[in-house]
Amino acid sequence: MTTIRQRRVGKGTEAAEDQPSEETNVKPDGKIPSAPTGGKLWNILSIIVGGIVAISLGLLTSVYVATLHENDLWFSNIKEVEREISFRTECGLYYSYYKQMIQAASIQQGLHGLVYDNKTESVRTINILERMNVYQEVFLSILYRILPIQQYLEPVYFYIYTLFGLQAVYVIALYVTSWLLSGTWLSGLLAACWYITNRVDTTRVEFTIPLRENWALPFFAVQIAAITYLLRTHLQPVQERLTLMAVFIATFLFSLTWQFNQFMMLIQALALFILDCLDMLPTAKVTWLYIIQISGLLLVCVLQFFNSMILGSLLISFNVSVLIARTIQKNLKKGGLLTRLGKLILHILLVLCLTLLINKFIKKILNLESDEHIFKFLKAKFGFGATRDFDANLYLCEEAFGLLPLNTFSRLSSTLLFYIYGFVLFLLTVAAVIVAFRNLSGSNQVQLKKKTEEYTVTLKPDAAYSLVHTVLFGCLALSTMRMKYLWTSHMCVFASFGLCSTEVWKLILKCLHLYTSQRTQMIKYSVAIVTLLYISFKFWPGIMDELSELREFYDPDTVELMNWIKSNTPNTAVFAGSMQLLAGVKLCTGRTLTNHPHYEDKNLRERTKQIYQIYAKRSPGDVHGILRSFGTDYVILEDSICYERRHSRGCRLRDLLDVANGHIMDGLGENEPDLKPSSYPRFCEEIKKNLPSYTMHFTRVFQNKTFHVYKLAKHK
Repeated sequence: MTTIRQRRVGKGTEAAEDQPSEETNVKPDGKIPSAPTGGKLWNILSIIVGGIVAISLGLLTSVYVATLHENDLWFSNIKEVEREISFRTECGLYYSYYKQMIQAASIQQGLHGLVYDNKTESVRTINILERMNVYQEVFLSILYRILPIQQYLEPVYFYIYTLFGLQAVYVIALYVTSWLLSGTWLSGLLAACWYITNRVDTTRVEFTIPLRENWALPFFAVQIAAITYLLRTHLQPVQERLTLMAVFIATFLFSLTWQFNQFMMLIQALALFILDCLDMLPTAKVTWLYIIQISGLLLVCVLQFFNSMILGSLLISFNVSVLIARTIQKNLKKGGLLTRLGKLILHILLVLCLTLLINKFIKKILNLESDEHIFKFLKAKFGFGATRDFDANLYLCEEAFGLLPLNTFSRLSSTLLFYIYGFVLFLLTVAAVIVAFRNLSGSNQVQLKKKTEEYTVTLKPDAAYSLVHTVLFGCLALSTMRMKYLWTSHMCVFASFGLCSTEVWKLILKCLHLYTSQRTQMIKYSVAIVTLLYISFKFWPGIMDELSELREFYDPDTVELMNWIKSNTPNTAVFAGSMQLLAGVKLCTGRTLTNHPHYEDKNLRERTKQIYQIYAKRSPGDVHGILRSFGTDYVILEDSICYERRHSRGCRLRDLLDVANGHIMDGLGENEPDLKPSSYPRFCEEIKKNLPSYTMHFTRVFQNKTFHVYKLAKHK
């Protein structure tokens, strides 16, 4: 069990640059009049200062999380095996491929080893580049080999510093998005400060470094910043083309680095679809974004050797369906309110039906079942019937896939973030409803607009996209805690934009009959500066205390296990055990595994369920037969799983196995009526008694307080 213990001492003023909310500054020929020379110089100076602040905050964030990582683990002082063990669960699996590429005799041999891998899953040869998103490890390992830095920087530091460096990109992208939305870099400064002070809820990079989301989310933030700029009005053709290219590159990199990319972009596509239906975004730009999503994902599909899970994604089916439906319904945005609503309902139904039909057709052709566990999980999670499916229950019982805890909101409120976010969300939602109703009813004629110009509620396309984006990803975060990092980072952007937005304060002051241009500017900057001062004075001492707290990595049992495996087992030995532990076994020892934590494959899920019978109520002969069918030489049993107390009854791994096998669960409590007692005791408990029926199949060769390793007899 990995723990962190206390370290032992003695071991060696800017100008308002708001973009105009009204379009009265546009000449009849469509050109924006040039600003006076003094105004141009002031804007250039402001952009330079804002850019310097953005880069500085990004770099400071990178140094901050790197320092926290060092202080938590004393990473620079611990042994290599301890460093590798600190990459927990699937993080260790991903890092192992970087290590494998570094240690290969040549780049070509390293790539060949990944394409024809027979050590990740025993008795099978799989293509790692097809199955997993590890191109970032490949690229980084090649870069490390060709750069003249081997004498100055260890491979592990090159890896982790790259991830910490991406945090700078992440913060800069959030900063720029807020700046673009509000028109002032003060908003970006506030967004970055909120991201840092709410670090517990905005990132987990310092303790899960190789996790796929830590690679992907910075590119997702860059993509959102580019989309925000794209949705601005009066862009020149060259600007628009360059922005579309930036969106494509960011979308491609995001898709390449995370296996869950298709689900995140599906939510993004839904946001675009909603806004397009309500006539709040330019249709041409939305079409380009649909095409970019499809092309980016297809390019990743090619690089991943035509991964069938990508081809069968709902995102591709949905985007194609929208484009087809729009071609069929050409007059979707014409007519009165009732006519528009009727057309809209038909359009939504058509898109939904086409999406399901296309997706079903693709999966039927490809015989695709890799993502069925996700839909089983979603079905059970949202109450569409209980399930005994082992894979679905494995997700349901994990805290990370549960509802967002309520204490998250108290932490976010302590920095004022959640209060301001809620206030801005309410105002812009009301504005969006008014604008949507006006668009659908066709009541935005020129005469009416001129007559009620002073009171007309407007919502810029970029602000409308940001609103729907935060609402949809907020729903995702509320339902699944692991996805909160997609929401909380954008929450910082959205709240800071609202606090520094001329349009928001203009709307508030007009409602209170207090509006003047000077008063709006004064309140906008004053409130933002006061908020920044509050955050600084309240949280700066805590950040300093956090940076001064020194701890040390401490997991002697796992270190002892890994050292024993390296010293006492052949390089070709095959190990069975829990997914999480085996990822560390592969990284630290290079031994062959029976299963691993990358769960997006049906055969692997079935294999894992079979391997986990070591924690079920099965006979020693059955367990031995199952393990030997996967070529197992050694099996590792963990007391923390066999006698698990972390989960409540019904969610312990042994309970999930009992229910899946049709056996009643251990302990006091109810059981479903059709469950029956098992004919055998629990294998992981009974094997420790060294009974003849067990010793004829298994011989204990290692044990400590946490782990028990048994060697399997090779019966003919």
